[in-house]
Amino acid sequence: MTYSKPGYPKLVTDLNKLRENIETVKNLCDARGVEIAGVIKGCTGLFPCVQQYEKAGVKYIASSRLEQLAELKSRGIQTPLAMIRVPMISEAEDVVRYCEYSLNSELSVLETLNMHAGRQDKIHNVILMADLGDLREGWWDKDEMVRAAIAVENEMKNLHLAGVGMNVGCYGSIVATPEKIEELVAIAQAVENAIGRELEIISGGATSSLMRVYDGNLPERVNMLRIGEAILLSYDLPHLYGYECSGMHQDVFTIQAEVIEVKDKPSHPVGEIGFDAFGHRVEYVDRGIRRRALIGLGKCDYGDPGDLLPRMEGVEILGASSDHTILDIQDAVDAGREIKVGDVLEFDLKYSTMVYLTNSPNVAKVFIQP
Repeated sequence: MTYSKPGYPKLVTDLNKLRENIETVKNLCDARGVEIAGVIKGCTGLFPCVQQYEKAGVKYIASSRLEQLAELKSRGIQTPLAMIRVPMISEAEDVVRYCEYSLNSELSVLETLNMHAGRQDKIHNVILMADLGDLREGWWDKDEMVRAAIAVENEMKNLHLAGVGMNVGCYGSIVATPEKIEELVAIAQAVENAIGRELEIISGGATSSLMRVYDGNLPERVNMLRIGEAILLSYDLPHLYGYECSGMHQDVFTIQAEVIEVKDKPSHPVGEIGFDAFGHRVEYVDRGIRRRALIGLGKCDYGDPGDLLPRMEGVEILGASSDHTILDIQDAVDAGREIKVGDVLEFDLKYSTMVYLTNSPNVAKVFIQP
């Protein structure tokens, strides 16, 4: 007997709003001669979402997860696919099989990609990554990077050196300033001088670099950005950096969760305090007896409860265990908003909660079609 999951928790994706976000960012970048690689890892490559990128005409579709790109290729996506996490050497064969482009930072991986491209009778496009201080992927020694570029250009006949790229803001929290991106342009020029031709792609970063497009100070030679969060959620630029993004939808995704308990309870645990289910010591604030609710959704579904954003005013997330989220609803009740068992509450997402929820088999997926 096969179990059929009831309707909640349910993730609702408005494909109309997603498409409008894609088109808004694409038009913004088109006006400045910048192509978009639409990064779909944040929504776990959900196919109805990816279709909106292709219909909107983005130049590339990108993910850090090869399994997502392989699935897209098998389902007939025609837009060139880019692997944007530097590949494991063990997956080089499949990177060539399923992707037209990949970002790279190791000579041994490039050599392996070249070998498999030869065996598959393909030319695989590579973008060499420079580490400009965020300390994630990329060559730190730029002379070594230029030597790698020369090797690709002259010795690896089944690879095409398409360009160079950078990433900031993901590990080291480095800001994509114009000066920082100019460092990449200088590296591109050094590579071009070494190989004797112009590169097609200078990939100037991800959503954090979109600030430079808004401000009109993106270095001129940068002609590709890898945009994920700014399209899917449009949260970081307005909320973290103060950019005016009123034309963007911040509610493409809605998580709906069912209320499974409503009771008055103390706000401070009663008894000797130890560790929670995840081995953490938690500080609790004693606010007296408060109206509380549980919803049938927990950390296993979305990760950090602090990144779940209640839409109903007066609802506060207190914390969560694996399968329950605990809400303080006293202020909502005091304002006349009744919440009872069986009600469905809605929440907005941040990037991390979107990644978890779109990836969770325990969450039903519903799409509002264009």
